[in-house]
Amino acid sequence: MNESVNEFTWPVRVYYEDTDAGGVVYYANYLKFMERARTEWLRSLGFEQDIMMQQQDVIFAVRSIEIDFIKPARFNDALQVSAQLEKKGHASMALQQEIWREHEPQTILCRARVRIASLQASTLTPRAIPTEITGKLNRAS
Repeated sequence: MNESVNEFTWPVRVYYEDTDAGGVVYYANYLKFMERARTEWLRSLGFEQDIMMQQQDVIFAVRSIEIDFIKPARFNDALQVSAQLEKKGHASMALQQEIWREHEPQTILCRARVRIASLQASTLTPRAIPTEITGKLNRAS
């Protein structure tokens, strides 16, 4: 697993519950895999989302996503899911994410651009990304 701010990868195993009757990953589960990678990316930077919500009244929510399903993942595949910061704004950020089989890094199975909004947890209104996070992102980029 790569723990850079600019490029982070997280391993995911495809379980039977992730697939349809044909043993192919159900399309919505790619979004779950990407969510896990983004959560682990934040964790690798030292930020736990539950603590951020409790102590800073901030949460991150997906604002929009553009996704391309290129090739199928199948039952029992070992996958790698990346999260790479593309752009950081005052109250949002955009990430590029890709999924590939662990032993086939050159073959992308799924690719997405995800826009994340920073929200005040108590009101669900936009708010600035906490300075601790932007500081860490600025130092690492």
